[in-house]
Amino acid sequence: MQFHAQQAARSLILLGFSVLIYMLHFTGKIYLFINPKYLLLSQAAAFLFLLLFFIQITRVWTIKKEHDHDSCNHVGECCSHDDHHDHFHDHGTTPFSAKKLVSYLIIVLPLLSGFMLPAKVLDSAIADKKGAMLSIAGSSKSGQSSETSSEPKEQADSQGTADGAQSPEESDYQAGQGSDIPEGTETATGYENLMTDEEYDQMMKELETGSTIIFNDSIYSSYYESISSNIDKFQGRKVSLYGFVYKEEGFAEDQLVVSRFLVTHCVADASIIGFLSEFPDAATIEKDTWIKIEGVIETGSYMDTPIPLVKVSKWEITEEPKVPYLYPVSIQRN
Repeated sequence: MQFHAQQAARSLILLGFSVLIYMLHFTGKIYLFINPKYLLLSQAAAFLFLLLFFIQITRVWTIKKEHDHDSCNHVGECCSHDDHHDHFHDHGTTPFSAKKLVSYLIIVLPLLSGFMLPAKVLDSAIADKKGAMLSIAGSSKSGQSSETSSEPKEQADSQGTADGAQSPEESDYQAGQGSDIPEGTETATGYENLMTDEEYDQMMKELETGSTIIFNDSIYSSYYESISSNIDKFQGRKVSLYGFVYKEEGFAEDQLVVSRFLVTHCVADASIIGFLSEFPDAATIEKDTWIKIEGVIETGSYMDTPIPLVKVSKWEITEEPKVPYLYPVSIQRN
């Protein structure tokens, strides 16, 4: 029996990716990387990596055979054929080289970082790099949030929480506000923000008729888009929402933004949405603190652009939710 170290390394890499994806699902940290509607796809990837591992492991040990030079018609033909073949197809038997080392490192480094580095929630430092207030002001000016779809019924921008997958903090908060996510939004993924046309229409109707606009995690950005596109229509309306604190240079001492990140596909495309808020205690609250606020919508301004502004009447510090991001609504077609 002959042992092939390179084949063994490839087997371990495949197994490593399968285990990493499984661990992300098992711990729930997968929600910090992708939109939950892709959970089944990532689970399929983990299974595929495991399947490839079992195929690859059969190549780690082989029965050593003597080479039959009589099969060559001409002297030197076998060697020249092998050299030509190995030049284009590496089966893990050629000598290890610097080129191979670089190739393995490119694959292994993301794997090691996945196991060794903790998953980090996007915060105000990332918002700074993305130009948070410019994004928020731009969404107000255009009447659309930075990641909204032109067809809200097909992919309305709102948070992707399902009733059965909320964190305790979110569930308690929404229960206290008397607004639950509609029944039937939970799917096989366990977290996908899936609604029917009727459910979505009902929730958007509550925006027009409810005594208080409650920004729960299933409809947040759809409400945000509607309010930003027609601030005058919602002036004087009471709102209740929560998010992390974001501040910029140039803000007044009594101003901050109650922010959330909206993830359409994965964290690489995350965009920030939120409401500029005013209240006397704003100066005492540190960046990235999660707070819950209640107040009244007024018209504010940023760089001569009208934006919604919440005059806060009540606030409190709350815990960061288990899944801090928002996800677009997926409309279930019959």
